[in-house]
Amino acid sequence: MIVLHTESSLGWGGQENRTLNEMLGLRELGHTALLACQPGAKLGVRAREAGVEVFETRMRSAIDLPAILRLRRFMRARRPDIVNTHSGRDTQLAGMAAHTLTHRPRIVRTRHLALPITSRFTYSVLPDHVVTVSEHVARYLEAAGVRRDRITAVHTGIDLARYAAAPAGGTLRGELGIAADVPLVGTVAILRRKKGHAELLEAIPAVLARFPAAHFVFAGDGPQRENIERRITELDLAARVHLLGLRRDVVNVLQSLDLFVLPTHQEALGTAFVEAGALGLAAIGSRVDGVPEIVGASDTGLLVPVNDPKALAVAIIQLLGDAPTRQRMGKAARQKVTTHFSREAMLAGMVAVYKRLLAGVDRLEQK
Repeated sequence: MIVLHTESSLGWGGQENRTLNEMLGLRELGHTALLACQPGAKLGVRAREAGVEVFETRMRSAIDLPAILRLRRFMRARRPDIVNTHSGRDTQLAGMAAHTLTHRPRIVRTRHLALPITSRFTYSVLPDHVVTVSEHVARYLEAAGVRRDRITAVHTGIDLARYAAAPAGGTLRGELGIAADVPLVGTVAILRRKKGHAELLEAIPAVLARFPAAHFVFAGDGPQRENIERRITELDLAARVHLLGLRRDVVNVLQSLDLFVLPTHQEALGTAFVEAGALGLAAIGSRVDGVPEIVGASDTGLLVPVNDPKALAVAIIQLLGDAPTRQRMGKAARQKVTTHFSREAMLAGMVAVYKRLLAGVDRLEQK
């Protein structure tokens, strides 16, 4: 198969990470993966570095006629079997471009978010099928009016080979000058309000009252960085909270931690929890959206209410003070990720959707 992925986003996050993983995995299976994105998109940069053919075009709006024409020309030249779109703008542009072709590719839209949709047109009309990254998002789309037989949930998977722990352990403690026996708690996420960094900061003083030597690291960058820096200063936490910025050595960061925490307000699934589980880390997350599909209460970690710093502090203190439970949860998390959230499992699900569409036996057509 030839699969063209399209993405109008310029940034980097779980959505773009999944898309890159899909493209690389498809290539390993013998298929051809292409990418259409905007100039300067981080996904485009990383895809090109990995040897994926990247087509760049401005996508100024959802009705950018020049972009539609350029995408149409690219599709005619490369003749993809599948066009897999990922954001609202590129779904409309690539979807309309594909629909103008005489022998058009099948169109799949992947829904990565757990936010209200703004247009049923890009779910019920333009695509032939919709893939969601979690069962939670699939249920939401069905409730929003998208036919259930046109939705398939395919959990985000990661390349487990990249998450093999280094024998010598992570190097982050040495980088920060933190001793091996000092508790190190961390999170990996873009610095956006909905990721819950503010609540984690509010919880830290209570944790330090119980574990005064503990350190915390935030890996990631984003629009809330200045607000987070200001609050760190106000709480006098500069010596205990380290902002690492955007890191490419996420595996090294995670391997250096004792506990992973992400008190997100909204999360379709939570790739960061999958990555933490792959490194055998117990996790604390919010009881919201698709997070419980990864972090089972008292199984692979603990769940707390959204926007509740006190409950978050209690959970962190509980797990920092109970190494055997942390280790048990970490082993369970590794097993769960290996079974349900591997790149192989994700690719098997996506390829099955593609093949069903190309064979003309999609569930919608069977009715």
